[in-house]
Amino acid sequence: MSERRWDPLSERWVIVSPGRVRRPWQGDEAPPAAPGLPAREPDCHLCPGNRRAGGQRNPDYPGVFVFDNDFPALAGADGSAPALEDPAASPLLRHAPVTGRCRVLCYHPDHHQSLATLPPARQREVVGAWIDQQRELGPAHAWVQIFENRGRMMGCSSDHPHGQIWASDHVPSLPATEDAAQARYLSSHGRPLLLDYAEREAALGTRVVTANEGWLAVVPWWAAWPFETLLLPRMPLGGLEDLDAAGADRLAEVLGRLLGAYDALFGVAMPYSMGWHGRGRDQGRHWQLHAHFYPPLLRSATVRKFMVGYEMLAEAQRDLTPEQAAARLREVLA
Repeated sequence: MSERRWDPLSERWVIVSPGRVRRPWQGDEAPPAAPGLPAREPDCHLCPGNRRAGGQRNPDYPGVFVFDNDFPALAGADGSAPALEDPAASPLLRHAPVTGRCRVLCYHPDHHQSLATLPPARQREVVGAWIDQQRELGPAHAWVQIFENRGRMMGCSSDHPHGQIWASDHVPSLPATEDAAQARYLSSHGRPLLLDYAEREAALGTRVVTANEGWLAVVPWWAAWPFETLLLPRMPLGGLEDLDAAGADRLAEVLGRLLGAYDALFGVAMPYSMGWHGRGRDQGRHWQLHAHFYPPLLRSATVRKFMVGYEMLAEAQRDLTPEQAAARLREVLA
């Protein structure tokens, strides 16, 4: 049977249609990435010692390396503004200036590594870099978006292990929706939405992929992507900047297991887009830190889910239940 499930965080419905997973497939197949990439590629603009596309040369960095993006989507304020339609002419032609900073965070100097394959100490180093970037950029920006696109299937322009940080003078649309939903829930129930949700999922267990004392990873009740997960703290925690050393250690532990499950599921480096949502500079105690993971693979290393047609024009729909997806991810961890 098909059903609709409510997403209280983004305030939208998702259709769950498990019978569709049996339909014949004649669509696109993407071959898995070739294994055995060398530690350093001469034409990689992120490898140590190589020259980037903007002309600067990378240092021989031994661990994480952060630099300002050579081609930022958000530029600093310089007093100029683009020539756009006069908004007074029509309420349908609104616009606003936007400023910010964009950075690249290289996880490791070895080109063939990934966040999933790094040893635990190196994964912890990446978590520490996320925390440091949030603490540095957060006070001067309304929102700091830490994210990663892994794999060419997700449009990643470099195979080198890296993520990005975009800090903006505004709260983007999706976090703004989450902000309003969490504020309303706290007002109505007296507790953070995602803290209540984490406790309920931990008690039920059917959608939990992996957990430890401080964190759990679940395929959320409302997941739209086949093996989508939500990484949640099990204690009140507004943002990455609030993590102490022990909390960061526990986060790195669960993160490593979750990414290991992803890679083991189809025997391939799982492509995904992931990102952290935490309390912004001007937001309150209703916020609970969390990370979204959106991998596109559906049936194998080559068959993916597409958000097209009905999903783009009407409502999100998934082809296997969140409970089935969580069970499959748990199985590869056993």
